[in-house]
Amino acid sequence: MKLEKHVDKELEIARHSFAHILAKAICELYPETKLTIGPAIEDGCYYDIDLPTNRITPDEYSEIEKIMTEIINKGEKFTKVVVSKSKALDMFKHNEYKTEIIDELPYNEDISIYFTGDDFFDLCRGPHVESTNKLQNYGFKIHSVNGAYWRGNEKNKMLQRVYLYVFKTKKELAEHMQLLEEAKKRDNRKLGKELGLFMISPEGPGFPFYLPNGMVVRNELIDFWHQIHREAGYQEVLTPIMLSRHLWETSGHWDHYKDNMYTTKIDDTDFAIKPMNCPGGILVYKNSPHSYRDLPLRIGELGLVHRHEKSGELGGMMRVRCFTQDDAHIFMTPSQIKDEIKNVVALIDKVYSVFNLDYEIELSTRPENSMGSDEDWELATNALVEALDELGRDYIVNEGDGAFYGPKIDFHLKDAIGRTWQCGTIQLDFQLPQRFELEYVGEDGEKHRPVMIHRVIYGALDRFFGILIEHFAGAFPLWLAPEQVRVLTLTERNNEYANNIYNQLKENGLRATLDDRNEKIGYKIREAMSLKIPYLIIVGDEEEKTNTISIRGRGYENKSGLKLADFVERLKKEIKTKKI
Repeated sequence: MKLEKHVDKELEIARHSFAHILAKAICELYPETKLTIGPAIEDGCYYDIDLPTNRITPDEYSEIEKIMTEIINKGEKFTKVVVSKSKALDMFKHNEYKTEIIDELPYNEDISIYFTGDDFFDLCRGPHVESTNKLQNYGFKIHSVNGAYWRGNEKNKMLQRVYLYVFKTKKELAEHMQLLEEAKKRDNRKLGKELGLFMISPEGPGFPFYLPNGMVVRNELIDFWHQIHREAGYQEVLTPIMLSRHLWETSGHWDHYKDNMYTTKIDDTDFAIKPMNCPGGILVYKNSPHSYRDLPLRIGELGLVHRHEKSGELGGMMRVRCFTQDDAHIFMTPSQIKDEIKNVVALIDKVYSVFNLDYEIELSTRPENSMGSDEDWELATNALVEALDELGRDYIVNEGDGAFYGPKIDFHLKDAIGRTWQCGTIQLDFQLPQRFELEYVGEDGEKHRPVMIHRVIYGALDRFFGILIEHFAGAFPLWLAPEQVRVLTLTERNNEYANNIYNQLKENGLRATLDDRNEKIGYKIREAMSLKIPYLIIVGDEEEKTNTISIRGRGYENKSGLKLADFVERLKKEIKTKKI
């Protein structure tokens, strides 16, 4: 069922009003400030300012907030004034940013200016709250100042972007700040280093290195991917990492995506490292003739792709320049579209449930920068809508955010602390089969054009890995944990018994280690717990005497007198069922 995207208009207006109060406070503190733009955003607002004489630092946040509080408590009115273009240009004649915006407006258009009190005005469409004192119960806080190019263009001047959190109550602000503190503890960059999962070298910004522990998790995710795709009737391929410019021109990526592609020349011919796997999958389809009896043909690939992301947007595993995409391309007849979409939705649901990840569904429609006919887009969009409706799934429509070749269904995961991440996607494509002249022989003996689904489940395997690090706060479930069990000795005289236990764990396929150092048991336990190892086996004289073990689990589980064979069977079952 189609749901309306919830927008709290009252909060949005308040955040917009706070942007003006922030701007006014900054101008009072730094009169030489030139204002540019200041929109409301998801958790507050920001304002981009040109202040060449001063770099605003955290030490100055409280002074700006103090002035903002004074403005709010004064109850200054927000007053709208409509002026001509020439009048607006005169009012902002000393601000080249505002005049640039005004110059782009039609000559005869009325332009709205908002005053905050009697002495501060800004170019703005509004709306705003009636008076600043309407905001007295709101919670707000400056949280950062970052660099931002004017209008996002690297050729323009670098400005200062001042970010402000804004919430309806001070309690909501406090809860948000607490959530951010929890997020810091879970940060994949922090835990990646502490747990030996991955590294990013200055020699390769945005290009992750998997460390031994990280490779264990990665390989488990890949093994799981192989398993579920074999069961779902997919064939696996691997396509080249670099292909010719001609291919990317045919697919449309050269025109629509070239700025994000790494290119080179080989034998005087332009080549590009692939930013996505789909053109390679299409070449696999074209490699042999197909009949309607072959369809649907499900081709999966764990393909390494590269994209030229801006350096300022890189961050741990969440935004990298090379990643493995768990793509699949499904070629089918038009009559098979709905069933295949349903199958993919079911497969995505099956995977996410294993990780205890809830999700929301978003349907994205035709963007401005698209290719193909209106008829094809309508047919493709209706197919997605009908499939979701028949499945009884709720979804939100995101107008204009589809891929350039077709509409899509996106899956937004919700992690353990309530944040959402876009991972899975299903994209229905009528365009690339036409551009590549794909064919199959129908029941009538004639040639027909197949329809194509692009879909991912993990999305980027590397980003999904980063999400799992933060979702589990580094404490991976047993089947994913790099180290599943550690055997700890109480004294050196228990070393032989502990070593025998360790060997039996290894023989049963468990990822185990042995800590028989001559250290205090408390120290060894604290160290193992800091590495978030699921289970610790502790052995001393009593355990050796009774041929048993004592265990300590991550969930404050402490048990003694257990038989090793029973414990091993428990772990095997936990791994097989992928227990969370």
